[in-house]
Amino acid sequence: MVKVQESFDVGVIVARFQVDDLTYGQRDLLNKVCSTHKRTAVYLGLSPCRSTYNNPLDFEARKLMLKEAYPDIEVYYIKDIPSDVVWSDTLDAMIMGSFKDESVCLYGSRDSFLQYYCGQFPCRELAQEIFISGTEVRKELAKKVNKSRDFRHGVIWATSNQWPAGIPTVDVAIFSGNYRHILLGKKPDETRYRFIGGFVEPGHTYEYTATKETEEEAGLHILSMSYVRSFVIDDWRYRSEVNKITTSLFETNQWEGKPKPGDDISELRWFPFNKHILENINKAHCDMMIYLLEHKNPRIS
Repeated sequence: MVKVQESFDVGVIVARFQVDDLTYGQRDLLNKVCSTHKRTAVYLGLSPCRSTYNNPLDFEARKLMLKEAYPDIEVYYIKDIPSDVVWSDTLDAMIMGSFKDESVCLYGSRDSFLQYYCGQFPCRELAQEIFISGTEVRKELAKKVNKSRDFRHGVIWATSNQWPAGIPTVDVAIFSGNYRHILLGKKPDETRYRFIGGFVEPGHTYEYTATKETEEEAGLHILSMSYVRSFVIDDWRYRSEVNKITTSLFETNQWEGKPKPGDDISELRWFPFNKHILENINKAHCDMMIYLLEHKNPRIS
C-alpha cells in the first residue's frame, strides 16, 4: 500500500453498488469518505454485459440511487477491461481529467478494486465494520415479488435490455453399429419421437453435454462420436421470443450399455433409418433427420 499524506482534496471510491438500495456497509464507506474530503467522487464499474446475474443494474440506475442519497457526490463510470494495467491507466487519466489541480486519494475495502489497481494515485483501505454482501442482497431480492407498478417496470426494463442470445443445446443421433437403425426418445406429453439431447449448461462443452445427456436420457455410454453440424430449432417455447435455440448435432454408432429411458424421456425406440421415420419425428427435429437421411443414409449397403 502506498504511503499517503494526511489530507487530500478529493476522495475517490471505485465500486459497483449493484443493490436496490445502499447497504449499511456501503453508506458507512461513503460517509467516511464524504466527511474527510471537500469533494467525493464515485466511479462505478461498468460491465460490457447487460442485465446479468452479477451486474443487473446499468450505470444510470446506480447513479440515480447514489445521487438521491448523496446529492453532492460526483458519479462517473469506468468500463471493465481485461488488463488491470490498462484499466488502472484509464482510471488515472479520467481522474486527472476531472480533478486537474487537486490532490486525490482512492478508497476501497479489503476485497475491492484495490487488489487490482496499479496506478499512480495513493490508496487507503477502509476497514469494514458492517459486512453485507451485495450478492446475498440480490439473492434475497430474487425470491420476492412486489405488487407495485415500479417493480413490473423494472422487470420489463431488465429483460428488454439484455443482449439477444442464441440458446445452445446438443442433440445426439444414436445409430446401431451398421447404421440401419436409429434410437429416438419420447417425452411423456408428446406423441412423436426426438433425438436425445438437452441444454448446454454454463461452463460445459458441447461434447461433455452430449455424453452426459446420452447417459442420463438413454442409459448409454458413448465411446466415440463425431460432430455433424448445427441447426436452428423451431422450438414452440421460443417461437415468439427474440432468443432462439441453436443445437449442435452429434452422431455415434459406438456406445455401450442397454438403452433405458431416464430424466425427462419416458420411452426409447429403435426405428429403421429410412425416409419413413419422418412420420414419427418431432416437427422441431425434422430438419436434422432430413439432413441425416441425405448425408448418412448412403453408408447403408
